[in-house]
Amino acid sequence: MAGVTAAAVQGTAPAVPALALRGVDRSFGPVTVLQDLTLELFPGEVHALIGENGAGKSTSMKIMSGYLAPTAGTVEVDGRPVRFADSREAEAQGVVLIHQEFNLAQLLSVEQNIFLGHELKRGWRLDHGAMRARVRELLDQLQTPLDPRDKVAAISVPEKQMVEIAKALAREARVLIMDEPTAALTTRETEVLFAQIARLKAKGVAILYTSHKLDEVAAIADRITVLRDGRQVVTTTGGAMTEDQMAEAMVGRELSDMFPAKRPADTAGAVLEVRGFSVEDVVRDASFTLRRGEILGFAGLVGSGRTELMEGLIGIRPTRGEMRINGAPVHIGSVAAARRAGLVYLPEDRKEHGLILTQGMRPNLTLLALPRFGRRLLDRAAEEAALTRAIEEFDIRAPRRDVLVGNLSGGNQQKLLLAKTMLAEPQIVIIDEPTRGIDVGTKQQFYGFIHGLIDAGHSVIVVSSEMTEVIGLASRVLVMRNGRIAGEVRGAEVNEDAIVRLAMGLEGAENG
Repeated sequence: MAGVTAAAVQGTAPAVPALALRGVDRSFGPVTVLQDLTLELFPGEVHALIGENGAGKSTSMKIMSGYLAPTAGTVEVDGRPVRFADSREAEAQGVVLIHQEFNLAQLLSVEQNIFLGHELKRGWRLDHGAMRARVRELLDQLQTPLDPRDKVAAISVPEKQMVEIAKALAREARVLIMDEPTAALTTRETEVLFAQIARLKAKGVAILYTSHKLDEVAAIADRITVLRDGRQVVTTTGGAMTEDQMAEAMVGRELSDMFPAKRPADTAGAVLEVRGFSVEDVVRDASFTLRRGEILGFAGLVGSGRTELMEGLIGIRPTRGEMRINGAPVHIGSVAAARRAGLVYLPEDRKEHGLILTQGMRPNLTLLALPRFGRRLLDRAAEEAALTRAIEEFDIRAPRRDVLVGNLSGGNQQKLLLAKTMLAEPQIVIIDEPTRGIDVGTKQQFYGFIHGLIDAGHSVIVVSSEMTEVIGLASRVLVMRNGRIAGEVRGAEVNEDAIVRLAMGLEGAENG
């Protein structure tokens, strides 16, 4: 059904698309990443574009919003062919992209970021009052209680996402392209965003929506286009495909058993014991045990203290309390000390804290384990051999070995981060938001990697905002609320209802 028009899909004569791609190809040197893509965005409609990492979604969005030019084919606005010289020219015609990777100036305020390059003026002076009032109005719409004067560097990841959305809303877009807008949002924040999408639809805005969360696509999409390997597989109405059918169209095969069978942990062996642990003024009196060969889940609302607790465990934040590894007391005051103790951490923001995007795969891979590759001079041959093993073991897919990590898809970046972390030969692996921004096929693969760590003798802590992920991976889940461990669920009790009740404070506390 590639190239199906709105008329064929909906059985009615279509309006003129606000934005369309017609027979678009895009190549980077000899590598073709898009072939013959026809995609139409109509006023007052949400068109979902889905596909695996590397399927061509990001390239399509960049062509639509003026960041890339097509190698062949045309871009149309209101039925007229256009050639955007850059993103500012696209914005001038009402086409705005909300980036998945935050495009924010960390040292500027929220207000300055939202109006950067589009400042309001009174005469020759900046009209700070008008800009601040408009920012407050936008943040109120998004139910985000930020001060416009807050520095972006000091706000949370979900708040940064809301600032990106507010920035796009401030542009009064006719066409809004949303790249994984809920990847960093809580359920409540996602509901607020969906209410804004409904408001924009009612105003006649055309919306392109990409997400790896297929339940969201099913909930809000009027039409769906699936890309696979740079080609358009299907375009259909929103209600015509189940989530399973979407997933199968994306990966080209049937997806069953998303999560491997859970393994029983060694109930006699405690590899990590935490007692009366407090982290700054965020986490208070946390106590839990991680057993050998266990996947221990941490759940809770964003802001409950999950990430801060993990950052305390690996020495990023000041702490009070006791830690034991293999029964021996440890004091961890730095990431290096944690690594020496056999404890490593995959952060929730792989681009900000996990990888160096402007470097290649080899220097990223070996960074944590540099002493293994030479004290004074690095053994480049050994590094290259390690990269070859990592590519094979973790199925890292890249156009070439020397590609900059920033040009890899999100799934391949996460695979590289895991490979990098495992080169340190840890005993305990903490993974925060393991599949954020990763497609459904790579998620299934990554869950297999996590179980492979258990089979290889490691113990794993998984922190996730995705309820199905925690439930599917962990045999035991600790739920945090307001900086404390509110309780534990295990075995048959690991279900959504039990976790939500603890996260909302509807059950008594029971530490693990």
